[in-house]
Amino acid sequence: MTDVLHKSDVLDLTADVLVIGGGPAGTWAALRAAQAGADVVLVDKGYCGTSGATAPSGTGVWYVDPTRSQREKAKASRETLGGHLADHRWMDRVLDQTYENMNLLATEGRYPFPVDDTTGRQIRTGLQGPEYMRRMRAWISRRGVRILDHSPALELLVDSGGQVRGVAGWQRQENRDYRVSAGAVVVASGGCAFLSKALGTNVDTGDGALMAAEVGAEFSGMEFSNAYAIVPENSTITKTAYYGYATFFRGDGSVIEGAGSTKGRSVIARTLLQEKVFAQLDRADEQVQRQMRLGQPNFFLQFDRRGINPFTDRFPITLLAEGTVRGTGGIEVADDTCATSVPGLFAAGDAATRERICGGFTGGGSHNSAWAMSSGTWAGTGAAQFARSAGVAPVTALRGAGGAGLRPTRGHALGHSEVLRIAQSELVPYEKNFLREGERVREALSNLESLWYDGVSGLRGDDGESRLRSRQSAAITAVGRWMYHSTLARTESRGMSKREDYPNLDDSQHHHILTGGLDHVWTRPGALKSADHETVREAS
Repeated sequence: MTDVLHKSDVLDLTADVLVIGGGPAGTWAALRAAQAGADVVLVDKGYCGTSGATAPSGTGVWYVDPTRSQREKAKASRETLGGHLADHRWMDRVLDQTYENMNLLATEGRYPFPVDDTTGRQIRTGLQGPEYMRRMRAWISRRGVRILDHSPALELLVDSGGQVRGVAGWQRQENRDYRVSAGAVVVASGGCAFLSKALGTNVDTGDGALMAAEVGAEFSGMEFSNAYAIVPENSTITKTAYYGYATFFRGDGSVIEGAGSTKGRSVIARTLLQEKVFAQLDRADEQVQRQMRLGQPNFFLQFDRRGINPFTDRFPITLLAEGTVRGTGGIEVADDTCATSVPGLFAAGDAATRERICGGFTGGGSHNSAWAMSSGTWAGTGAAQFARSAGVAPVTALRGAGGAGLRPTRGHALGHSEVLRIAQSELVPYEKNFLREGERVREALSNLESLWYDGVSGLRGDDGESRLRSRQSAAITAVGRWMYHSTLARTESRGMSKREDYPNLDDSQHHHILTGGLDHVWTRPGALKSADHETVREAS
């Protein structure tokens, strides 16, 4: 460990369960692990309760009354969009768990849901991110969870048998390293948005995915990681659902036919390659306008400050990459507890694959927020159970599993800023990642492979900040390689992975794609998880 941990005043802690990430998935994991009797430490790159994609936003929740008709309708709503890859058993589990968690959030979590004037019932289909996460922090604090804020995890700790036993990281404000020896670890560090500046995602750089890969974890659905959000020009605030009420225009005022927030986003992308695109939320009536302002006030703050009325004025827009934060790819989970294939390691939220409930398509909120609280619940409970039998090993018996950015294998060539710049140039432009075509993807992947060997392999850091930046640049590059390898392995258009050279759906590829590896990335077909696929498909 001495080649990574530089200061003598290292903070050493022990816990039954260590949770990486302080967003919804991480706080639910910490809560459930504590409720199961575990001693829990949670580490967050930012400040738990304010960092991450949920904290600054309003979000819908996939909260559906437990009647057969409503549940069946909810499950069918995205079957076709997701390419019929979702698993109805997992959908049922998430719907049940989300219903339970939202009700618990109202009572024990003390969340002030609005009340329907006509029925007197609380409306539990949405959450205000700032209030939600503030209460989640208070809730886990009451449960005795120890929170280390501004303490990014840098690498997992493993024992001689390869079992995950803890984490090592750096406390930014104290400028000291820390190590936590634990019986089990939950990775709930969020997805990867390539540092595109989408609101709340600058902590989502794929760190957890890199750490998981370093101990041998697999990934699923990484081809479905090319989500792009519509935003006003020079803005970071993503709320693509609101653009369902928009008409899109060229600079000369003509309507762009086929442009839309869901199926017509590729039309917007192609037009943006040639000229500016303008939007106007002109299809929202007065009642909808009031509801939109109540539901997402920060969406309108940007317009109010600029003197723009988005319902009557046209404003220029662009697209921001959101990667796996709004895509469905992530760490593959091996069972109902959200354990990975690596002993002692669990995954939840955006860090874990959402294919089981979304297939190849998702968006903001709804399924994502439901998956975060449900997978967090299962991972936290599962980790607590695992830790009871595994016990806690002395930190001196553990070794750091981290590589790129911590333990370079070749001479120093590029700095982390240059690695990041090159990686973003292959991952962020929508003509490469969104409007996918085989030769363009192969070229981008080839450049990322060269970057991994020539740049990432030499990354190093002399202090905490440079180690963090090096790890982030390495993680973004690694995520991009898994994503493009999986894209090339799926020679069809399914879900959000549309191929210009393979525009049709191919029934012979109705399966998941697994990937993994670092120096040598591999892909292979995974089994379709949904046993009732044919019935669902016939019904749709």
